[in-house]
Amino acid sequence: MRVDRAWLGLALLTLPTLLVAIDATALLLALPQLSADLGATGVQQLWISDGYGFMVAGLVITMGTLGDRIGRRRLLLIGAAAFATLSVAAAFAADPLMLIVARALLGVAGATLAPCTLALITNMFRDERQRGKAIAIWATCQFTGGALGPVLAGFLLQHFWWGSVFLIAVPAMAVLLLAGPFLLPEFRDDRAGGRLDLPSVGLSLVAVLAMVYGVKQLTVEGVSAVPAVALVAGAAVGVVFVRRQLRLETPLLDLRLLRNRPFTAVIIGLVFAGVAMAGTGLMVTQYLQGVLGFSPFTSAVLFAPMGLGVAAGTMAAPALTRWMRPATAIAGGLAGSALGGLLLVGVSGDGGVGGASALPLVMTGIAVLALGTGPLFALGTGLVLGSVPPERAGSAASMSETGNYFGGSLGFALLGVVAAVVYRDRMGGTSDSLAAALAAAERLPAGQGAELLDAAREAFTASLHVTGVVTAVIFAGLAVLVLTMRPAAQDTPAVLPEHEAAHS
Repeated sequence: MRVDRAWLGLALLTLPTLLVAIDATALLLALPQLSADLGATGVQQLWISDGYGFMVAGLVITMGTLGDRIGRRRLLLIGAAAFATLSVAAAFAADPLMLIVARALLGVAGATLAPCTLALITNMFRDERQRGKAIAIWATCQFTGGALGPVLAGFLLQHFWWGSVFLIAVPAMAVLLLAGPFLLPEFRDDRAGGRLDLPSVGLSLVAVLAMVYGVKQLTVEGVSAVPAVALVAGAAVGVVFVRRQLRLETPLLDLRLLRNRPFTAVIIGLVFAGVAMAGTGLMVTQYLQGVLGFSPFTSAVLFAPMGLGVAAGTMAAPALTRWMRPATAIAGGLAGSALGGLLLVGVSGDGGVGGASALPLVMTGIAVLALGTGPLFALGTGLVLGSVPPERAGSAASMSETGNYFGGSLGFALLGVVAAVVYRDRMGGTSDSLAAALAAAERLPAGQGAELLDAAREAFTASLHVTGVVTAVIFAGLAVLVLTMRPAAQDTPAVLPEHEAAHS
């Protein structure tokens, strides 16, 4: 494939990457308005917001392998057509049930896009340095879209109805459908004959959905029977799935890739970086609104440096390899992220002028934290894809994406629980959350309400401090892990020879 055509193809692939990221975060700001218009209950609102993510997380493994088998361009275009059609259906949904179904089906379509775009980049750029730049651009679009989603949604909601946040994806998907057959190559693994192993598809879907559901419910309900049962059941099904993959000659997910130490280090890094970033994002957005008193839209704008910081880090990452090894660049970036986490320990808990003075420190902390993760997402993803033959790139990409989804879900739950424990301890058990304290303060006399607000804000800020410390420890540990598990002078092959794989 000529270089100029490859870069044009990359520009085309950035469209679904950017728009899917925007679509995932834009809904957060539109949810109150669409819920009021459609009369959605609290439970229905949860399914509207979470249905998309559940289906993407549950099916990305299957779609990555399916693209390897039937053709990555073919699956990408099928997914793009479905995504555009379902976006229109979601925009004009007449009731909550129709929107829930549309969002879930959007998740099915969305699960095809990330692994296919990432795997196609591997086919289009065989030169390692060019592939690194291309992956950095891809990752930049993903995180920029996530940062711009709430801001764009705020603009659209000021001028149009809530369905406009879904329709923004339609033109991009139309361009992809029209230009894709001419600019994108087709690639499939001709050696992976036969149909998909449907039991493996079912096991992966059940395991991922059960565990993601359990983790999300922990953040809402706390420790209770239903989330605990979901987590245990998901883990049990996951064990069955792993054992089946290790027995199959052509598995749905090639777990033998984990024998490659750098590959494993990057996957672990993606999971725990997702934990740290999601948990920090959850706390900082609440701090901006509940402690400093900014509106949701203003908080979204102020929080944008986190997504833009990752984007800047990913773009700068390929240049770092001119002076250092990729593992060193990744570890150095993660050490910088640890410093960003520690900066959050210095923020103030006052909601007035003193609290506003903490805003520059908060924004600097999340920007530094995010900037440092750029080499992990850019160079680490490149290392994952470079560790496998081109015909297995879809499976490798699905593992990378699954790590991201799991990390984000775990971050909301694990760091959310830690923060809640710290908050309740500081409040002496009199309040369960900052939101509850803010609501209670409005019903109290002015003096008592002000006293409750001061205590709640100080308690929540203490939980943010603990989150910053935990985040710093996670990133520092990942930096050590990456340096410890970097490749030796001669790497062990990521994929077993065919005769060895057949007898494993």
